[in-house]
Amino acid sequence: MIVRQVDTGWQLINQPAHGLLAFDLAMHWATDKRPDFWAETLIALTEHDDGQPGWSGRSHLTAAGTPLDFKILEYSVEQCRNLIDVALQKSRWNALMASMHTTFLYHEKRGTDKALDEFLDQQTTNQAKWRKEYGATKKAAQYAYDFVQWCDALSLILCQQQVPMNGRKLEISVGPDGSTYFISQRSDDTLCLDPWPFADDTFAVHVETFIVEQVVYQSDDELYRAIQDAPLQRQEWVMRK
Repeated sequence: MIVRQVDTGWQLINQPAHGLLAFDLAMHWATDKRPDFWAETLIALTEHDDGQPGWSGRSHLTAAGTPLDFKILEYSVEQCRNLIDVALQKSRWNALMASMHTTFLYHEKRGTDKALDEFLDQQTTNQAKWRKEYGATKKAAQYAYDFVQWCDALSLILCQQQVPMNGRKLEISVGPDGSTYFISQRSDDTLCLDPWPFADDTFAVHVETFIVEQVVYQSDDELYRAIQDAPLQRQEWVMRK
């Protein structure tokens, strides 16, 4: 989950909802800059954070019983394998994007966990195999994954409400085209990206959020029920060139 403390409790965004927002942003990307295997890449983007544990025990809670934010969640080799296994049932390209995502997230942890090292070694083999099966160059696959990673980064910035005030610019990341992109907010609350990478001059995106007032929970089930009972809120952003 993406967790923010607010005056009335916690604002929560489910990880798959963040993935859907990333997909929505991707749909507006300039058509002449789209990566190969567009449909498969979009599906990979939507599902790049799937495979997480179910709502049982205390896997969605901190030791103190508060909702667990994704930034303090320990990595799970099992979740990484689940993510790739699910993607593999759709297409090798989806699995390639998922594999590259896990490599991007965890390659810096090499040498700290034998199981993770074995997993990362296997992904190097898998990625070469799946690129060959798709007849894709390493450059083309990297471009597609860089696109996935860029949309993921922008979605996280929005979900965490990190866009600075007063027109100050925040770097998103380097895009698949090698350009460094920045986001800023105007006085009318519309958002602008520099350079502008989208086909449309103006569009809106949104994500579902929930406010839960209880601060501490005894179990995942208790938190899950609180989320289901919470009123739905749609956080919306208007992007304008």
